[in-house]
Amino acid sequence: MDTGKLLGRGISFPPRVGPDGRVQWSEGERNVRESIQIILTTERRERLLLPEFGGSLGQFLFEPNIVTTRHRIAERITRELAQWEPRITVESVSVEEDPADARGAIATITYRLVATQARERVSLSVTLAG
Repeated sequence: MDTGKLLGRGISFPPRVGPDGRVQWSEGERNVRESIQIILTTERRERLLLPEFGGSLGQFLFEPNIVTTRHRIAERITRELAQWEPRITVESVSVEEDPADARGAIATITYRLVATQARERVSLSVTLAG
């Protein structure tokens, strides 16, 4: 089974140039992981032609790093991925305090790829006020 065809292909994120001087592409599971990162790190109104796109996690920048804030982040992640990434089904989102940074939280998203039913996991850091 060619997961690249099932799951799609796009310009890699962050954009990179390969050894041959051409723009690098990502496909399959990697493309989905990169898409999740793009969705969650894009602020609403950042894309002029699609102003409602984005998880806007930057809005939590000055929020206190408490359970309530982390719960709101998890809810936003779940909602935004359900809306913008049809290639996955979110199984769980946990947002925990970063043990190495009192101003940070780590979001761990567990999801299934719709096309293959493979379970995947991705984590990303969210900066808060502390």
